[in-house]
Amino acid sequence: MASPEKPPARSTWIPTADEIAATNIAVACSQLGLKSYDELYRWSIDDRSRYWQFIIQRLKIHLDHPYSRILDLANGIQHPQWLTGAKLNIVNSCFNGECDRPAIYWPRKDREELNTTTYGQLAVLANRVSNGLATMGVCRGDTIAIMMPMNTESVALYLGVIQAGCAVVSIADSFAPDQIAMRLRIAAARLLFTQDFVSYGKKKHPLYARTADADPPDTVVLLTNTEGKTPLRNGDLTWEQFLPDNEQYIPMACGPNDTINILFSSGTTDEPKAIPWNHTTPIKCAADGHFHHDIQPGDVTCWPTNLGWMMGPWLIFATLINRGTMAIYDSAATEPSFGRFVQNARVNMLGVVPSLVRSWRDNQTMAEIDWSAIKLFSSTGECSNTQDMKFLMSLADNRPVIEYCGGTEIGGGYITGTPVQTAIAATFSTPALGMSFRVLDSEGSASTKGEVFIDGPSIGLSTQLLNRDHDQVYFKPAPSGTNLRCHGDQIECLPGGYYRVLGRADDTMNLGGIKIGSAEIESVLCNIDNICETAAISINPPDGGPEHLVIYVVLDTIHPPPIDQLTTQLQQAIRTHLNPLFKIHRVHVLDQLPRTVSNKVMRRKLRHAAHLNIVPTI
Repeated sequence: MASPEKPPARSTWIPTADEIAATNIAVACSQLGLKSYDELYRWSIDDRSRYWQFIIQRLKIHLDHPYSRILDLANGIQHPQWLTGAKLNIVNSCFNGECDRPAIYWPRKDREELNTTTYGQLAVLANRVSNGLATMGVCRGDTIAIMMPMNTESVALYLGVIQAGCAVVSIADSFAPDQIAMRLRIAAARLLFTQDFVSYGKKKHPLYARTADADPPDTVVLLTNTEGKTPLRNGDLTWEQFLPDNEQYIPMACGPNDTINILFSSGTTDEPKAIPWNHTTPIKCAADGHFHHDIQPGDVTCWPTNLGWMMGPWLIFATLINRGTMAIYDSAATEPSFGRFVQNARVNMLGVVPSLVRSWRDNQTMAEIDWSAIKLFSSTGECSNTQDMKFLMSLADNRPVIEYCGGTEIGGGYITGTPVQTAIAATFSTPALGMSFRVLDSEGSASTKGEVFIDGPSIGLSTQLLNRDHDQVYFKPAPSGTNLRCHGDQIECLPGGYYRVLGRADDTMNLGGIKIGSAEIESVLCNIDNICETAAISINPPDGGPEHLVIYVVLDTIHPPPIDQLTTQLQQAIRTHLNPLFKIHRVHVLDQLPRTVSNKVMRRKLRHAAHLNIVPTI
């Protein structure tokens, strides 16, 4: 198919009056008697209880028993209690769509034609999962790990675990056995669900074999390889052996604070933070999808991701609660076949990671694709740059890019954009509805450039960590007496009420859309022979975009290897023990690391030197 002639790339998109009138935001403003988005935003933070009550009613969140209070701050603003006294299972709210309407589009093996799973079919498959868990002796409150690509089975599995009163343990399918084992241990996983192979482009990568190296609990395996049998460990089952025929199940009524999902997000130590989501967290996902991404009934959403990262669960809740259709693709989104899938599924909202857009731009992968059905893009996971986002806009007749930044511990975004405001490439136009923040300098004073701190409670914000002191992580670093919540991003306030996110303020890096602490990388590299100590930092490229990983190394040998050989050795260690998606940009060998008088590594000095590509002075 010949692609339509594409207009020149522009960096700005201005909505028309008709486009604004058709949005969820405009309809809500009319319903509330508000005249503008600014009034809606101000109301959402001035009266947070009423805002979230409005959201629950507007999204038709199903409650088995009503709440007595929507927000209880008796334990302080750091420990809000939402929906006091309510009973619910959030999965019920995912099936408000008509049974025969499509819930999922997914590609056939030829990657050209579409398969469809309806809401009714998805509900039946989720019910069979819940009944299968009961047959295996799984009890309410047990934790069930999922390490699978995004497909119909994994979505049904995710919903089936939650409606059984259990919690999903999310593990990305790219992790090495060491990282898989750590997550299984932290979450005390009772079972693991995985797949024999995962496909990226034309290559198949063993998944079950990698999980087996992590010494997992009993495992259920979805077999996809038609070329030969995959031998299973004693006690492990195939998907068909696990799945019963019983198609009826009544979701368990749970408390609003009961855990539905344990996700992981790296901090500054060598063990990732284990962040529980509860039955209220998906309300934040759905609210952001409803207002900031304008997901309407029947809209088709697509975001290349999986359940190991928060955008996988986010996509499920944001789409299904808003009665849309997910278009899920379980292979490499860098291939032209992905673009044709988006075209054939008539995707309306396409989510991206900036490094994916850079790949499309460099390789002209999507040059012959018709994306005229797209009404907006969304970008998250990494810092964007203007040129890449202008290119992305041009792929769909200059539709806007909604920048979206938040985190696993937020359940969505704290800063983003809207389809009713002018969108400028690689910039944010508003705090998320129901959330506010302050930008402070290093002295704790208000600034136009500095670290962001979240101000006030919101549904979606975490209230506990499984393996950390929550208050120490999120509230202790904030200026004393403020009750502000630390997030760790650096923000610049721009003229006209716009913002730019500049990266992390702490020792957490964002590599390929994945957060990881410097200590996690350094603990792996220090196990290599002849390496005395290391320091891992990240820097933002001069033109913006994804962060680059730079490694500083101190060797205990007088005959150092060539830098290319050393880089290969370090990269192999990261690939084997952490994640093959983490790519080293540069390696520098030093006689010693620069340290403070209290012996802390001076990472700020290392970052400055890395930006200038010079050796830091000690």
